[in-house]
Amino acid sequence: MNLNLRPANECKYDAVSLGEVMLRLDPGEGRIRTAREFRAWEGGGEYNVIRGLRKCFGMKTAVITAFADNEVGRLMDDLICQGGVDTSLIKYVKTDGIGRICRNGLNFVERGYGIRGALSCSDRANTAISKMTPEDFDFDYIFGELGARWLHTGGIYAALSEQSSETVIAAIKAAKKYGTVVSYDLNYRASMWSAIGGLAKAQEVNKEVAKYVDVMIGNEEDFTACLGFAIEGNDENLKSLNIEGYKKMINEAAKTYPNFKVVATTLRTVKTATVNDWGALCWADGEIYKSTDYKGLEILDRVGGGDSFASGLVYGLMTSGDPQAAVNYGAAHGALAMTTPGDTTMAIKSEVEAIMSGGGARVKR
Repeated sequence: MNLNLRPANECKYDAVSLGEVMLRLDPGEGRIRTAREFRAWEGGGEYNVIRGLRKCFGMKTAVITAFADNEVGRLMDDLICQGGVDTSLIKYVKTDGIGRICRNGLNFVERGYGIRGALSCSDRANTAISKMTPEDFDFDYIFGELGARWLHTGGIYAALSEQSSETVIAAIKAAKKYGTVVSYDLNYRASMWSAIGGLAKAQEVNKEVAKYVDVMIGNEEDFTACLGFAIEGNDENLKSLNIEGYKKMINEAAKTYPNFKVVATTLRTVKTATVNDWGALCWADGEIYKSTDYKGLEILDRVGGGDSFASGLVYGLMTSGDPQAAVNYGAAHGALAMTTPGDTTMAIKSEVEAIMSGGGARVKR
């Protein structure tokens, strides 16, 4: 499979992401509603992918986003720096003392346990990045002069505001103009689209975006809500998966959008919040590839598992061009990321490859 990646020596970055980065406040094993202290992390659907490419897989990455220019914005910058992601493309926006002009997003997240599912309570209206327009970023400079081999963005950022959806489309068009490969994670969130037109707007934006995407990522709900593809007969409670239905859905998406070079979806059967069956499918060149199955995967923190799947998939596609290897990298990396707290990965490439090759959980001395 040939994605026609730009030569590395022509580009400053292997990959960049466009999206919101929030401050995640985590009550650990407790509940948000009774917490007396929180642990702080950074996280965001699009950013998590690019951080995984840097921290786990050693690629040169940067994040395109915006923060309110205050102490919380600087904290976010520091957290991103700790992950090794280049912060030079971040735009800082002047704000007043209480966030009336713009602010930084917060995301309170509890992990869930057993019969109690994970819970997210976000506080992200009027954030700096949601107010950015296509004119606020010099995409010709980023993709033309600096150069990036890959752009990753997604439906969470597109749903933040009318301006965000316009900015996503402008960025993707600029990336394509300079030969940058584009991946997009549909990541449908009904609550986010509700204020700017609901499901109809989500489909309008995502169907336009899809025309320019090389690698499309999402789960069943994402493909159904955003692009109108459905799996007939799938269990709504996710106690069992209709794999043949998933394959049919992926093939239909690839046929509808001939620009898609890769279509990928995660497969998750939710037994409890802490035990899932996990895997993935990947379509490329008319064939469907299935990852190793991770049955009874024990989960510490499921948030960001899909993003870590995406970063493993992207790494595999960029370095091997082999869809089977790519979907295995993605599934293994996503599985490992869900064994540690926070949105972002704590894995290293050798651990991912050990899992891919059947490595177990025996103590390492």
